[in-house]
Amino acid sequence: MSKTPVPRAAANWRDLRLVLCPFLAEQPRPLLLGGLLAAITVLAGMALLGLSGWFITATALAGLHAATAFTFDVFMPSAGIRLLALGRTASRYGERLVTHDATFSVLAALRVRLFRGWAQAEAARALLKRPARLLFRLTSDIDALESLYLRLLVPAAAALGAALLAGTVLGFMHVAMGLVLMLWLVIAGWGIAFIVARRARRPAVRRAHAIEALRARAVDLVAGQTDLVMAGRIDAQRDAVMNADMHLAKADLALNKLEAAAGIAYGSAGSLTLVGVLLAVGLLVGEGVIGAPAAALALLVALTATEPFAALRRGALDAGRTWLAVRRLAPRMAPAADEPTPAMDASDGATALQLDGITVIHDGSRMPVLRDLSLTLNAGERVALIGASGAGKSTLLAAIAGEITPRSGTVHSQPACLLTQRTELFQDSLRDNLRLAAPEATDEQLHAALHAAGLEGDVRALTLGLGTRLGEGGLGLSGGQSRRLALARLLLRPVPLWLLDEPTEALDAAVAHDVLQRLAQHAGGRTLLIATHLRREAGLADRLLCMKQGRVVADLRRGSEAFDAALRSLRPD
Repeated sequence: MSKTPVPRAAANWRDLRLVLCPFLAEQPRPLLLGGLLAAITVLAGMALLGLSGWFITATALAGLHAATAFTFDVFMPSAGIRLLALGRTASRYGERLVTHDATFSVLAALRVRLFRGWAQAEAARALLKRPARLLFRLTSDIDALESLYLRLLVPAAAALGAALLAGTVLGFMHVAMGLVLMLWLVIAGWGIAFIVARRARRPAVRRAHAIEALRARAVDLVAGQTDLVMAGRIDAQRDAVMNADMHLAKADLALNKLEAAAGIAYGSAGSLTLVGVLLAVGLLVGEGVIGAPAAALALLVALTATEPFAALRRGALDAGRTWLAVRRLAPRMAPAADEPTPAMDASDGATALQLDGITVIHDGSRMPVLRDLSLTLNAGERVALIGASGAGKSTLLAAIAGEITPRSGTVHSQPACLLTQRTELFQDSLRDNLRLAAPEATDEQLHAALHAAGLEGDVRALTLGLGTRLGEGGLGLSGGQSRRLALARLLLRPVPLWLLDEPTEALDAAVAHDVLQRLAQHAGGRTLLIATHLRREAGLADRLLCMKQGRVVADLRRGSEAFDAALRSLRPD
């Protein structure tokens, strides 16, 4: 039975809820306080201008007659004006401080949450396929959420407060006038923002895509210019960069036009508001309902009431980019209970690994890589997985390490560390590359691990020692040195199960034998599971597991003829 498709509007609101709930839950009090201070700032500004207008008008009228001039109280209104001026300045400073600090704290926490989400099994592999593009999206989308609070929620709340204050002030003069003004401000102010947001959505999304394309193509042009020249594609790549820049310029032009139109709309709404209030208070003054000071108060309050709504213009223009960010981030914001969790827990002390009928199928494929595979490893065993390429050896190690979630079956494993065929090094110091395995390790511990891996002499020969910075991908180290550094990192990780995926692949024989010897020497009582097609690596094992088409077809023990025959069939050094 097929699932009923979710309406687009419902899906949008669901995505918004998934992002907004953790956003607001991270710093609820500061976010609420920031919105309150923003409203207070707007209300204090309106009250300051209105009271000043009333005071000036009332003072001028009182000065026309000597009797009223001596009895008119100038101290209370002037004190109120000073209080409002100081209060507005303080609330403005506090609002900027609190809202921005709370927003940056929330965004930092969301980044941690999302990066942890990308550390999950399938998410990590998806990230590995397109790291630059997805990481750029991740950082830019998180930044886009800033508009959700600072340029949409806070200005909308402040504008609503302004409409309520204006309606209340004019309502004391005439109930109908106050009610009409309040409704007009809300409908016109929010309505213009809504229309602008709808019309800006498409160009804002196009702009976001154009920035991504421009960045990716520019990086490819700079980083791959040698390959592009050799392939005769340098001109095509340059044209692609220019094309992305052209699309970005078109999107910017469309947004600039909308911004100008929004400015005109808010300006017109403000003028209509002022004209309407002027006519209304003129009638009330003519009928003797209110005096000239009250009329000045009403006009100045109405004049300032539209300004907070105009602040929504920037948020409305960014709404398209914000919605795009929400749509991208919502799947990673789903509660943990809604996400599939791998069936994995710790084994008992005597058993290092217990697999019960696991089946693994890669995304986009219907063919299982591992088929109903069961396996038991006792603590301290040294086992090698052998078989042709594509038999499922690396996939099995990834499933044990938790990088892939099995479609069915269970994995009971002791804490494990996976050493893959590729040495993952970063553009950072040697010290920090090693501390990925043990963040609290001292330099003495790092040197001990390097000594055990046979790399300490090379590091001490460097001018900066552990402070030596590596280039991108570990540039600056040879293949053998990179592998030894990975080995040192493995030794720093205190886990009882090592998963080794062709640990000496692409190393020359002398370096490979030295690395293997050090692995065997420092493994101690750890359990080893090695995926290999090399005789030198399988020689570490006391047990060979032969894999074929995702199944273990033979389990061979050292000392048997079958074990020796299988070992001889592997590729020599």
